[in-house]
Amino acid sequence: MPSAVRQRLFGAVPATPVDPGVSSPPATPARAPEGAPPSPVGELAHALHRTLVERLDLAALEALGDERQAAARIRQAATELLRNEPTPLAQGERDALVEQVLHEVTGLGPIEPLVRDPAVSDILVNGPHEVYVERAGRLQHVPLRFRDDAHLLAVIERMVSRVGRRVDESSPMVDARLADGSRINAIIPPLAVDGAVLSIRRFGASLTPARLVELGALTEGMLTLLAACVRARLNLLVSGGTGSGKTTLLNALGAFIPASERVITIEDAAELRLQQPHVVRLETRPPNAEGRGEVVMRDLVKNALRMRPDRIIVGEVRAAEALDMLQAMNTGHEGSLATVHANSPRDALARLETMVLFAGTALPERAVREQVAAALDVVVQVSRLSDGTRRVVSVSEVTGMEADVVQLQEIARFHRQGVLADGTVAGHFEATGVRPHFVSRVALAGIELSPSLFLEGR
Repeated sequence: MPSAVRQRLFGAVPATPVDPGVSSPPATPARAPEGAPPSPVGELAHALHRTLVERLDLAALEALGDERQAAARIRQAATELLRNEPTPLAQGERDALVEQVLHEVTGLGPIEPLVRDPAVSDILVNGPHEVYVERAGRLQHVPLRFRDDAHLLAVIERMVSRVGRRVDESSPMVDARLADGSRINAIIPPLAVDGAVLSIRRFGASLTPARLVELGALTEGMLTLLAACVRARLNLLVSGGTGSGKTTLLNALGAFIPASERVITIEDAAELRLQQPHVVRLETRPPNAEGRGEVVMRDLVKNALRMRPDRIIVGEVRAAEALDMLQAMNTGHEGSLATVHANSPRDALARLETMVLFAGTALPERAVREQVAAALDVVVQVSRLSDGTRRVVSVSEVTGMEADVVQLQEIARFHRQGVLADGTVAGHFEATGVRPHFVSRVALAGIELSPSLFLEGR
């Protein structure tokens, strides 16, 4: 019967075996397992989608500039199409079907509900039939799927085209972002052997510094210390692995930058969402189809120096821009912040040395280390623990050079004691008892730090 209804409603539109890709029971129709015959509801959803694409002027709807108004018109048109025919669907199923079609026309298809779910921090699509999400630091499979490879590719192209990026066989890898700042990475065949792979790192909700303390990412004392470092214009480097919370911490620390300062952020894909009134956001650009027009991070760092910045924030240092960033920190642009992928503070400094060599300046090793020691004041190490929680596991001060080695002294740390039976990592935060040298600089900025912050074991 549903097939006959589809034919009466849409005429000669051919049926295509599809999966509806909706997973919010009970309103959502059940999904057929892979390889099973297409569900009648799935056929109806696909036919409804195709009819709307044929009848609606989607370009005109996008030109409205009001996403809610455009969505309302599409929802109204889909509802009318279903209302005119006695379909064997309950009202809840009709509503779910209309929302599903709306996601297909204007959103991200079957993964649109995941993008709107604040509990989801990562969405990982491994080909059209396999979707995983990360909730509370743990990966889990979700019963969502795309119709086929072409469906997944169409959604990827829609996402990246909105920010002027492209993905095709000549450029099969792409970094982009969603409107809410979430980061997108996609890689398609022939590089991805089993179908297109899509990774979305969500930044749906900015965590305030107070919220990070509530979640146990750091203590109130550690936050007071880091806030004083930012206000006193010390140069901070946030180090950590993938998904450890570097960008989240950087966003939170940005709240302590005075509103009167001009801040320039430089990123591959704009993720930072600082709340200051005077923020200039710069983003790299990949080469065009002819291989021209590429703008790399180093170009933006150099240009930022001509823009009268009070502070420069580099979203992630990856290559030769490390040299320009260090030089900026050493030439009057104090209070700058950056992140780097590394497993420990010492590894972070070693990575910076290596990346400076990418600049091709042939600087001697000691000169590079002197640049690092002179530029950086504090290294903050963050980590995602085995139970999925994120912690600031170390706060270290860069004290200078001794012989040919950059010296670090740890001020505070997270002391891990083991793993409980339920998988939770046991441990506690503690001060090392070391009073940092930068306390005098913080005092000159009019900020007094209580000596109790540095008492051993506190």
